[in-house]
Amino acid sequence: MIPLRLCITVRRTRMFWDSKHPTPKYVKYCISRACVKTAANILNFMDQSVNPCEDFYQYACGDWIKSNPLRENKTSLSRFEKLSENNDRVLKYVLADRNFTLKSKAEKKARIFFHSCLNDTRIEELGAQPMLDLLKKVGGWAISGQFNITDWNFQEMFELLHNQYGAPSFYQWLITEDLKNSSQNSLTIDQAGLILSSRNYYLNKTMNGKILRAYLSYMTKIGVLLGGKENTTRLLMQDVIEFEIKLAEITTPEEEKRDYNAIYKKITINQLQKLAPFIKWKQFFNSAFKMVGREIYSPQAVVLLDLPYIQKLSNLVTQYLSQSLGRVTLVNYLAWRLVHSKVPLLSIPFREAGADLSLALLGSVEKKTRWKTCIAAVDNSIGFALSSMYIRKSFLHDSKTLVNNMIDEIKTAFKENFPLIDWMDSETRNLSVDKVDSVTDMVGYPEYITHPNKLDEIYDGLEFNETEYFKNHLNQLHFEIVRNMKKLDLLANRNEWSMTPSTVNAYYSPPLNHIVIPAGILQPPFYDLTFPKSVNFGSIGVVMGHELTHAFDDQGRLYDKHGNLHQWWKNSTIQNFQQRSKCFIDQYSNYEVQGMKLNGLLTLGENIADNGGLKASFHAYQNWIAKNHAELPLPGLNLSTNQLFFVAFAQTWCSVSTPENQRHDVLTNVHSPAKYRVIGTISNSVDFAREFKCPSKSTMNPEKKCEVW
Repeated sequence: MIPLRLCITVRRTRMFWDSKHPTPKYVKYCISRACVKTAANILNFMDQSVNPCEDFYQYACGDWIKSNPLRENKTSLSRFEKLSENNDRVLKYVLADRNFTLKSKAEKKARIFFHSCLNDTRIEELGAQPMLDLLKKVGGWAISGQFNITDWNFQEMFELLHNQYGAPSFYQWLITEDLKNSSQNSLTIDQAGLILSSRNYYLNKTMNGKILRAYLSYMTKIGVLLGGKENTTRLLMQDVIEFEIKLAEITTPEEEKRDYNAIYKKITINQLQKLAPFIKWKQFFNSAFKMVGREIYSPQAVVLLDLPYIQKLSNLVTQYLSQSLGRVTLVNYLAWRLVHSKVPLLSIPFREAGADLSLALLGSVEKKTRWKTCIAAVDNSIGFALSSMYIRKSFLHDSKTLVNNMIDEIKTAFKENFPLIDWMDSETRNLSVDKVDSVTDMVGYPEYITHPNKLDEIYDGLEFNETEYFKNHLNQLHFEIVRNMKKLDLLANRNEWSMTPSTVNAYYSPPLNHIVIPAGILQPPFYDLTFPKSVNFGSIGVVMGHELTHAFDDQGRLYDKHGNLHQWWKNSTIQNFQQRSKCFIDQYSNYEVQGMKLNGLLTLGENIADNGGLKASFHAYQNWIAKNHAELPLPGLNLSTNQLFFVAFAQTWCSVSTPENQRHDVLTNVHSPAKYRVIGTISNSVDFAREFKCPSKSTMNPEKKCEVW
């Protein structure tokens, strides 16, 4: 409930008026129920004892932070997470309540999958058996049961893990848009990532010794649950960690992979075989594509997004394969990648084995109720069927038109800024305007999910059983692998969503040049039909501007209006962009969290988008006022409508987090921490400084400001 206790003094001489009569000049505030409710909510979050020109984040979010202490079993809490929890309750209703009518076979499949996940009695009854059976199918491991390393076939196990059971170990491959010909799908290979997310956890043993010890303990517990002897398991898993450390050493840091022009490499499978001979590549891909009745030949083109890593990987694996102990470590590593990926599907002892690791990594052991875990599993497995139920229950369809109009207003404001950008040459500027005009907006949900027959076609062939959660998961993985392979050499689907509509988020796709704003985020506190425009532009408007600016951040700018990766900017403009980007890198690298400096290069794209999005949305709001009318301010806040815009923006990012989770985010997250998404952006905004009359050289109005867009 939003408290409505708010002391408001308003001169009123008329109790009622209708739309035919203009609002009397002596009415100072908007006093509609919606305005009073919004004002109360905003006020309850603010700490007005803080000077907004010194710490705008604390000013906007201080009381929210005080009134939202972290529960013992939580690692973080934000307004995004709170809305996600509300959405989860809607999703629980449509999945669990038999009174909610299902309209398609796909929706029935979603409900069956949900109940199979909730069936803890059956999951406990099966215990370790599903995992033991799967390990046997892929060739076993040296942790439990009899295992003969001389009979082990590396290639065969590698193929099964990648191509049958969705457990990539060294690299990942999929059929997706060719970055240099985005209308066409191609076979693309990239790094698979590390289990502990960041190279730093493996390479900085002094700082992360506690985490590595907790990781070894987790691995050992799982091995014992699968029949291993504790001491032997610990020794073998320590060898696996040492191998993972070597993998971390050759893994390219994410911040060094931001320039896709530099890392994109298209070669044939025959060429790849010569460059990285640790596996038989043609055989590897044919083991997958035989499932769709297709044969892959040596001249088949593949796109590599990190050839140096693949070559180093080939050398490392070849070295291990040449030694008997190395082969044991490899089989255990491959099996461990599989086991770790399936732990959430198993019985409670397996799911609780990682508690100490979670505590070391994130500062808390997050214990979700089972139904929440199962909703996430349904969303990951058959999410568009689930979202069809969600939008029928919860989404106001009128919002789509209004939100599309809002995006158009932000695009207009963004384009109006181009003539003011003196560091761009005219040709690049004109091409950039064309790119904005070519951005496609996808709002709410894809239309096909409202048509039962079309939805059923999408999930045709996917079958679930209410008593076989583990098997259901494997069925879904196989279904997705097959569906993805069928895309090879076909035209890319430029209307495809890679985020389910119930998600509280948004994204921009550079190869498809489209913005997606799902239904899940189009509700309070980010958007509401009854909110003042200042609040909608300050919250969801900045999200829209953020996604649009991604088309011109350090990665998005590499793609033209068709989504093709190539140099379409003049060299002089690129140099100017890089110089201005360095300002952001330096600015954010000077911010500190829990004794750690932020990585300004890793977060560069998101920081550019935050700054550009705020500016575009504020100017779109000014355009709206010019075309329509100035809004009445909200009561009790002592804020102008322009000031309210910035408060609404900042309150989007109100959050709390454990110290460990904050450090984890610094190492792994491409976004800056919430506090610095606010003050980093605000301190660069001349509009903010003007509206809040911040003195020059105050913390939020520094002399040096960073700006790209």
